[in-house]
Amino acid sequence: MEKASPAVDRTLELTHSAPGDKPRPTILQLVPELNEGGVERGAVEVAAAIVEAGGRALIASAGGRMAPKLRQVGGELITLPMHSKNPLTMRRTAAELVNIIGDARVDIVHARSRAPGWVGYMATKRTGVPFVTTYHGAYNENFPLKRFYNAVMAKGRPTIAVSNFIAEMIEERHGVADTDIVTIHRGADINSFDPDLVKPERLAQLVQKWGLLDETRPVFLLPGRLTRWKGQAVFVEACAILRERRGADFLGIMVGGAPPDSDFPDELEAMAREKGCSDCIKMVGSCPDMPAAYMLSGCVISASTDPEAFGRVAVEGQAMGRPVIATNHGGARETVDDGITGALIPPDDAKSLADAMDAFLHLDAETCAQISLKARARVAAHFSTRRMTDATLDVYERVLGKAFPARD
Repeated sequence: MEKASPAVDRTLELTHSAPGDKPRPTILQLVPELNEGGVERGAVEVAAAIVEAGGRALIASAGGRMAPKLRQVGGELITLPMHSKNPLTMRRTAAELVNIIGDARVDIVHARSRAPGWVGYMATKRTGVPFVTTYHGAYNENFPLKRFYNAVMAKGRPTIAVSNFIAEMIEERHGVADTDIVTIHRGADINSFDPDLVKPERLAQLVQKWGLLDETRPVFLLPGRLTRWKGQAVFVEACAILRERRGADFLGIMVGGAPPDSDFPDELEAMAREKGCSDCIKMVGSCPDMPAAYMLSGCVISASTDPEAFGRVAVEGQAMGRPVIATNHGGARETVDDGITGALIPPDDAKSLADAMDAFLHLDAETCAQISLKARARVAAHFSTRRMTDATLDVYERVLGKAFPARD
């Protein structure tokens, strides 16, 4: 049987406002762990915005690599086994959370994942504290009771959807009224994903690490974990088609690690050899400096065969001024302006992907420069981190019925 982690990290101090101070709203976010995922990054970004607005930002999780970053922005960590799906552990954790909600005078509990969502839902039912959720994924329902398990992410009032695609799915699957759903697109940090900030030494380090010192070919970059639905096999097949048309005058780079014990990377290498395009394909593993990775590319690919709930790669690529070729489903329909900042192609269609890549290679320098300007402007206007955090604080204020002190 699993053991629960210590209830409260020593960094959490149960402080209250001094007499005469403006009330300090306390928001508790729930995530499984604090590692380098989009959900976790979003939680820390919102925590920073809460603190900046004069609130108190708590995150309950099992901890992880981003815990120091949370503390750096002024947030506080509560260490609980929020990653556990064991029903007994979840019930114990919910009981601990009830006490923490009372001791820390939590005003809102905001769940961002399903197991923590059930823990938070149980705790808020007992405490009466408002419950908000963010529905981050197009969760599958491939076995009985999965819809029930997913449904906790639609119990927030409101429920935040990360795209219009997800908002429509919540209405259809869970029968939630559109008045109880708020769409807040995830954001890219345009202060980090900024071409002007990527200095030559960062590019040089990556060029050396990836073995590209003598490489002059234009690069197509496909970032994403090496899992089948991310479309790497479609990308390899498209590269094979393109090589047959025009020779080895381009390079396709796949960035991302694979799950432990996965044989998918070996399959991709074998596929590239079999199709005769291994001289145009390179897998480089995980990359901690994605802005530099995007800068080394001429065009970014998002070839997911299943719909992305939002599609961070498409937004980050555009933030770096790169055209994006993405599959025409899910969140990509909202983030990529087809024919303006990139191209949308049918999913799981290697020929269409090869055609779009070929069309990019025929673009002149002036057209590429125009695409770059429009792509970055699109992200700044619609998909920035600041826009995402401001909209999330708006939701909190509507639930609280009052403004944060620094936004009053």
